[in-house]
Amino acid sequence: MSDVREIYRFAARAGALEGYVYHKQDIEPEHITQWVGHVVEEYNSLPVAVRNEFQDLCDATVGRAIQSLISALGEDHTLVGQLRTIVVGTLPTSPDDFLRAT
Repeated sequence: MSDVREIYRFAARAGALEGYVYHKQDIEPEHITQWVGHVVEEYNSLPVAVRNEFQDLCDATVGRAIQSLISALGEDHTLVGQLRTIVVGTLPTSPDDFLRAT
């Protein structure tokens, strides 16, 4: 599969995850465990040079999902830790931190 298709697959899943958990307090971890695993796996399968091209955008999208998950599941939850492995920069301040990356 081409890098472009892989990037799209990763971005679609990451963005959908962010939307699904956005300000949701009744998250059942078993419903998103496989989803989070796929997001992390797909991110890690991309070449480093490709990831470097969109890392700031990934940090923002996945970071907002992390902030929602922290609110619902706690800072130390396994799913939060898994997603943190693909965020390189600073987490957004909240799930509502939609400042456009440049």
